[in-house]
Amino acid sequence: MNHIPSLDLRKFISGNDRDRQQFVADLGKAYEEIGFVSISGHFLSPSLIDKLYSQIKAFFDLPEDVKKKYEIEGLGGQRGYTSFGKEHAKGRKEGDLKEFWHFGQYDKPENGEVYPENIEVDEIPDFNAVGKETYKALEKTGVFVLRALALHLHLDEYYYDPFVKGGNSILRPIHYPPITEEPKDAVRAAAHGDINLITLLMGAQGRGLQVKNHKGEWLDAIAEADELVINVGDMLSRHTNNKLKSTIHRVVNPPKELWGNSRYSIPFFMHPVSSMKLDVLPHCIDKEHPKLYDDITAGAFLEERLRDLGLKK
Repeated sequence: MNHIPSLDLRKFISGNDRDRQQFVADLGKAYEEIGFVSISGHFLSPSLIDKLYSQIKAFFDLPEDVKKKYEIEGLGGQRGYTSFGKEHAKGRKEGDLKEFWHFGQYDKPENGEVYPENIEVDEIPDFNAVGKETYKALEKTGVFVLRALALHLHLDEYYYDPFVKGGNSILRPIHYPPITEEPKDAVRAAAHGDINLITLLMGAQGRGLQVKNHKGEWLDAIAEADELVINVGDMLSRHTNNKLKSTIHRVVNPPKELWGNSRYSIPFFMHPVSSMKLDVLPHCIDKEHPKLYDDITAGAFLEERLRDLGLKK
């Protein structure tokens, strides 16, 4: 597969049985072959997207000392602000050329799990409200995508619902500032796989995001204005014994003539509750596909990966 397939979520939500079955088949095929799709028909309105971009640009334009007020020690970057260059890809020492913010879960999970409180930005009150509205819309979109994937995996359609409703998901507005000098072995986001179940990405309308196919070739992942790019994360990949692919991807530096431009992207990392067992699904194991991973919970896996990324010690 040499391109990112485009699908319409409305075919699954409101279509007839044939449309639903076709969506499930197309989604499953894409995630088995490359791990990425572009999705239209989601729950984000154009007006909400416009408001969100306006608010995040206003936040990242704040003075550095103001933004630093919201970088809270001891949270592993799970809420609030993370300053430029602090995060790096697993296995690398060079910090990525980005700064970002984290909005987290607003609903209390039914299992009683406790998450850090979201951090309110005093200087831009609308930033908080717009972030919450976006979080809810992306979480709802992700629930339906996982329902389609559950059917593809021959599970009950609602298998993932109790794990992700109230799950430890993160909305991350990212700012890649203008590049002012030749980077030394650093890129905007080094090659990596995501930690979570699935990632829903806003802001893939321009060149920069690339995914690696099975031939080792880097492909540009460019979505239409009304599309989200949605990819499989490491949790879902190991849960399915690599049946669904967590594809390596990166954000490359632009050509030198575009160094003066900022780039913004907004991924929603869909995480389950920490107690979810990521044990390999039994029907994803056979003689040709032996079990590849030890049993682990989502919470333990997340802690392990946050240390790998330099966000926790």
